[in-house]
Amino acid sequence: MTDTANPQVDLTIRLSEAPGAPEYIFRLEAGDGGPSAASTLPDPAAALEAVRHHGEAIFFPKPGPPPLCTQQYGGPQTAVVTGRYLGREVHCRFSRTDGCEIARWRAMAALLGGSAGSTGAV
Repeated sequence: MTDTANPQVDLTIRLSEAPGAPEYIFRLEAGDGGPSAASTLPDPAAALEAVRHHGEAIFFPKPGPPPLCTQQYGGPQTAVVTGRYLGREVHCRFSRTDGCEIARWRAMAALLGGSAGSTGAV
């Protein structure tokens, strides 16, 4: 049973496939038991798994020298994730502007809606 009174994950995802394209808005809400009925992602269980596996490192990266990233362009998609994860405030922007950003996007593709562009299929 999901704890809906105090969810561990309460995230809103705003995805745009291209500048000027319609914005898709998704929600992921979950407690200990899994996603709640309030979740609107195409596959909330996969999104929760991605968040549990990569969320800490992606939402709250440790300070350090900037990473070296390949200079490749993965597409015009952008996403903004806001809300709360394990009691901490999340405000994280995703894009596909270089190799590092593409890797972050792919790690969290299920959270970013799983639409064709969000997974790199377009």
